[in-house]
Amino acid sequence: MDEALVQRALATAVRETGLTIRVTCHTSRHSFATHLLANGYDIRTLQELLGHIDVRTTMIYMNVLIRGGKGVRSPADGLIQGFQRN
Repeated sequence: MDEALVQRALATAVRETGLTIRVTCHTSRHSFATHLLANGYDIRTLQELLGHIDVRTTMIYMNVLIRGGKGVRSPADGLIQGFQRN
């Protein structure tokens, strides 16, 4: 894929949404990685997706996810959400 094309598409999307913060492809990559971890993906899967050779590089994303005890989700949480949709 043409890198310049992706950068232009992202710049257009940012401009059209009216965001005033600086957004780059790299910040988008960080956001993607952080959201995957927050949603329960394991660090090794993320390492592979990001193309990191050393898992310590990927572990940097873990520092962003300081959630305390509220970071642990019960399997029952998914059941409750399923009932609320019906």
